[in-house]
Amino acid sequence: MNNLPKKIRSKKLSSRVDLTAMVSVSFLLIIFFMVVGELSKPKTIALNLPDRDRGCGEPTAGCYIGDRFYTVLLGENDKIITYTGILNYPIKKTNVTNYSENGFRNELNIVNKKILEFSAAVGKPNRGAIVFIKPSSKSNYGNLVNILEEMRLANIESYAIVDEFTPEETKLLASN
Repeated sequence: MNNLPKKIRSKKLSSRVDLTAMVSVSFLLIIFFMVVGELSKPKTIALNLPDRDRGCGEPTAGCYIGDRFYTVLLGENDKIITYTGILNYPIKKTNVTNYSENGFRNELNIVNKKILEFSAAVGKPNRGAIVFIKPSSKSNYGNLVNILEEMRLANIESYAIVDEFTPEETKLLASN
């Protein structure tokens, strides 16, 4: 048997497959889909609009109840004219004040407190004043900055700077 040719056997290679790269890719895909799923969730913000007047009929711009409105008119010589509600039907008469702590700041805190109490009594708590800041052409930039600082100090969250005046507001500014 020694004369028989010897067969050369081939080496058997291992049948193990290295899955390290596949595991890394799968973890990356899992993380990717988790992040995409989290980012695709809709993010919402609470939008507190004023209540509409139920007896108004068509919902137009003038159909809002003015119980949360507080308007600040900035006049010349550091003069502030304020009123609560809508000017044609004010909840409180117009008031001329100044920038002192006992002036505008005190009035703003009192008005916001009353509006918060009213909203809580109606069943809609944590709905404070909606302040309209209307600087006239005769007021200066410092007046507007001071009013914005007062909004921050009084924790007023809803305010807007409006540069348009109604004819009644223009007459009010001219008379004071």
